Amino acid sequence: MKSLNPQSIHPPFANYSHGVEAQAGRIVVTSGQLGIHADGTIPPGAEAQTDLCLKNIEAILSEAHLSRDAIVRLNAYVVDRQHMAGYMRARDRFTDSLDCKPASTLMIVSGFTRPEFLVEVEAIAIERN
Repeated sequence: MKSLNPQSIHPPFANYSHGVEAQAGRIVVTSGQLGIHADGTIPPGAEAQTDLCLKNIEAILSEAHLSRDAIVRLNAYVVDRQHMAGYMRARDRFTDSLDCKPASTLMIVSGFTRPEFLVEVEAIAIERN
């Protein structure tokens, strides 16, 4: 995979790429993952929920015999601007070791199915040829 960050546009604001070029093999698309443990408990705070969302995405990718290195795009949703920093810290930890940072979008939404949920994250991953 190759990061696409043209010099002619403003650099990314954080630890992501403006675009990602990949030679596609299999594609894995996740549903939006919420910060909820298998036992139904929900950690407090956007950062802890994001850590769990990303852990769940990693479990889905593992089921397909892929790792986080295969992620080309992350879409995230938070319920308030105050949760952006916690989300970004967790995302940056998750992507720090990646040679090619995934493309990323972060949106502020009015809410999720339960008020405890502060963050939702979905991913697109591509198996390298």
